[in-house]
Amino acid sequence: MFAEHGHKVKFVSLTNGDCGHYEQSGDELVQRRIQEAQEAAKHLGVLEYEVLDTPDGELVPDVATKKEVIRQIRRWEADIVISFHPDGGAHSDNRYAGKLVHDASAFIANTPNMVPEVPALRESPLFLLMPDYSMNPHYTPDIVIDTGSVIEKKLRSFAAHASQFYEFAPWQGGFLDEVPSEWEEQREFLLKNWAEFIYASDDMRPTLERLYGKEHAAGVTFAEPFEIASYGRRPSDEELKNWFPWLNK
Repeated sequence: MFAEHGHKVKFVSLTNGDCGHYEQSGDELVQRRIQEAQEAAKHLGVLEYEVLDTPDGELVPDVATKKEVIRQIRRWEADIVISFHPDGGAHSDNRYAGKLVHDASAFIANTPNMVPEVPALRESPLFLLMPDYSMNPHYTPDIVIDTGSVIEKKLRSFAAHASQFYEFAPWQGGFLDEVPSEWEEQREFLLKNWAEFIYASDDMRPTLERLYGKEHAAGVTFAEPFEIASYGRRPSDEELKNWFPWLNK
């Protein structure tokens, strides 16, 4: 949605995906995952999708990686940064990605002597936390976006990551034999098996009503929630409508 409104969007994966399969491994899998990421970026309108070369399961919140996160955010001159929750989550890579962004946030703006080779930003970005569903009991949907207008792009980006959505995750879940071969059936397969990442849930409804109004909110089928990180700025609803211009419709 940001891309459709003319904003420049970048995705960064802090790990290379080398554990994400049951048959492929090593550099073959890493290169495949990178190619899938680039294909997903095309569907989403993402200008850059960079994959760092940290092996799966080996991400740690060390100084070197924190500095790389600072470089990434500064080079892009990001005004919104979306990451995972720093205080929990079952997957260590997700948890440490969140912690690295949290730790980097104190130095991104107005601290020119930290990572001096990349100019510090004048203003700290807005930091948002995307859902890690193992953190649901501790997660607050401060912002909920109606994603109905871009659901096909979202599903196509899922499909681009075939090694994850059609191979590894179904293999882990014991439903590999259910993966269809044609797009219409694949679309239903994605909607069914990743429903919690796609559909609006009851806990999102109050925020949808607050931001869109009750009439619009009642008709929302697909949505994505975000928590405003405790370590960044906390904008008002009016400021949010400047950040997310489609809320004004």
